[in-house]
Amino acid sequence: MRPQVWTGPVDLPHKVAAMPDFWRASGFHLLDRDDAGRLAVSDDFLRAYFLRPEMRPVAESCPAERTLNQTLLEQPRLAVPAERLAAFADADARDNYRVVLAFRDRLVAAGTLEACYLGLFRAGPVNVPPLFLDQLVHVILRNALDRAPSGMKARAGELLFREQKVTIEDGQIMAADAETVDMYATTGGFGSLGRLVVEAQTPLRQISLDVIAEESEDIYWTRDDRHDLVIDLTFARAGLDALCRVLEAWVAHFLGIAVRIQPVQEISDKKWVWHTGLDAEGSKLLNDLYKGAEVEPPRLENLLSLFRLEFEDSAAMQRDIAGRPVYLAMAKTADGKLRLKPQNLLVNLPLARAV
Repeated sequence: MRPQVWTGPVDLPHKVAAMPDFWRASGFHLLDRDDAGRLAVSDDFLRAYFLRPEMRPVAESCPAERTLNQTLLEQPRLAVPAERLAAFADADARDNYRVVLAFRDRLVAAGTLEACYLGLFRAGPVNVPPLFLDQLVHVILRNALDRAPSGMKARAGELLFREQKVTIEDGQIMAADAETVDMYATTGGFGSLGRLVVEAQTPLRQISLDVIAEESEDIYWTRDDRHDLVIDLTFARAGLDALCRVLEAWVAHFLGIAVRIQPVQEISDKKWVWHTGLDAEGSKLLNDLYKGAEVEPPRLENLLSLFRLEFEDSAAMQRDIAGRPVYLAMAKTADGKLRLKPQNLLVNLPLARAV
């Protein structure tokens, strides 16, 4: 049995330079920008997929698999007929290659990562593994934030492609990387040794994660790929403001439209005409509130923040609602998870024309 976990491209020679350099695991350094500032699909980026452990031959691999892997490293855009995969002796290897080659073909056909990502949500049901989508968001957002990074904005940006575990205490909303929290819960941060200790029910010393703050946000650059910093998403705090700036940059990068986003504590607009959730729970809550449906208190307590989005140029909006705000919501699940859907801000805004 082969591993099925996907974590994105591996390291290859540096191409795109930026200061400070961050999120190297995204594969940004394997890409070049086109004239429009989009990330053009490169052979290096494609080649990285075939260097992943899930794709590399193992001791038991058959000659057909070994030959194809080497050929794709040399020619990462090579068309691979179904009969060539059928010659593989290992079923898991066949499945892995089918999935990766289908995704590679989408990238090549789109030409840029941005076009590929946007096209996925305009072509009907999305049949791409979620981890592939997260990896696209990771590298595209790295591109969008490249010219004006800050540690706080970069940490806030992680919410767009990594699930968070939310804790609310004394009115403070703290978000930590869910995978990191799970790792500490099972190993105490001590790897395999820690897992053995946990399984033996031996208490570990308590380990707390650092909270990123405005005065110390530069610590992010030394641990940007560790995902071990907590961000405060409480209303009127720097973390929530940083998330607004990231969302503005996301919309501008894809749609070429300037919007202003700010947190609000309630929606008291009698002419409320448009809304979208930043996640599945937020969407459901806004839909029910808009229709005037009764929302039970435990469910309403999952609401983390409301936002007001305004277009700087109302001519970019649908004519019948031009000048009206768009309301957004962010909510956790009942078990405290927060999983943003950044595509919602690209396909659910009331635009005057298709972008």
